[in-house]
Amino acid sequence: MAALRVPNFVRRKAVDASAMDDWASHVRSELALELPDEDIGEDLDDCLDFYRLGSKPRCEEVEYLELVRDARDRIDRGRTA
Repeated sequence: MAALRVPNFVRRKAVDASAMDDWASHVRSELALELPDEDIGEDLDDCLDFYRLGSKPRCEEVEYLELVRDARDRIDRGRTA
């Protein structure tokens, strides 16, 4: 019986997907450490979409939105790298 051979590009893609999931988890963990009082979900776009402007003092609001956007951008850059 012949063994099924998996081409390298298929294996590499599976490893890359796992690495991307690890990277996204790492970035979200860092964000959770920076914002310990916030409930950060899996989807950072949801955090931004459902955020109500004016629900925090202005200086906290700016910092929160900046940190979440930066984390989302870091995850996206990691996916395209």
